[in-house]
Amino acid sequence: MSDAAAVIDDLREESAELEAMVRELAPERWNGPTPAAGWTLAHQIAHLTWTDEVALLAATEPDRFGEEVAKALAAPDSFVDEAAGELVAALSPDALLARWRAGRGRLDAVLREAPRGARIPWYGPPMSVASMATARLMETWAHGQDVADALGVARRPTARLRHVARIGVRARDYAYAVRGIAAPEEEFRVELHTPHGETIAFGPTGAAQRVTGPLLDFCLLVTQRAHRLDLAVTAEGREADQWLGIAQAFAGPPGPGRLPRGEWPERADRPEPGGRSEPGGRSEHTERGERPGA
Repeated sequence: MSDAAAVIDDLREESAELEAMVRELAPERWNGPTPAAGWTLAHQIAHLTWTDEVALLAATEPDRFGEEVAKALAAPDSFVDEAAGELVAALSPDALLARWRAGRGRLDAVLREAPRGARIPWYGPPMSVASMATARLMETWAHGQDVADALGVARRPTARLRHVARIGVRARDYAYAVRGIAAPEEEFRVELHTPHGETIAFGPTGAAQRVTGPLLDFCLLVTQRAHRLDLAVTAEGREADQWLGIAQAFAGPPGPGRLPRGEWPERADRPEPGGRSEPGGRSEHTERGERPGA
């Protein structure tokens, strides 16, 4: 199995897990808030629907995709919200879910059939098939975390998180650039621990700047789904410490992040970041090219 095929398989599984969380929800639950300000559950699924469809367009009709890029450049601060809002306004929850399922199925097929070495245009540099699938998985997981937190669902971390971590590490320099800060010249060492006792590592073993912690916590940090103070990710070295304060796995302007847990508005059903506890809930088993709005 090729690297791309393996990532596409993981993307399919990640999407199926998210669909299982929302498939049986009553229609009114889709109007409930999520941690992303102004976004309901429906907005989260609509955003993924739209982004999958745009990725499909980029892979099959690059000239038309160029028109989408022009729209984004014309309204960089609003096009993400507007795209999701239009789908929410136009479709019922059942219709939105069906459209997301159909779109991601078509994208799955196109990515699997792409010729070896194919490059797909995107909002940043063109992406390989494996990178596109990885970016889609990262965004699906991140928005799935918003949905899980909104519903009080504790998700168990899976091996698929290694893809999210990889994007987070590769996007290090982008996090500096988007803030107008010069990126460190030296690579960092990042060592992440899985629940099964394995270690996933990036960067040279002898690096002076080091980041360590649980794989899940690192993924929550780089997708800005939890505040650093609520996570067990630690830095050794001034530059590594600075990076943990600005890290983001998605492109676009600096994200607003999340408030520390102690500053959240009171909500009885809100779980800890990443589902460490589940009060009232239930247990459920960019890189630079990624689009804004993750």
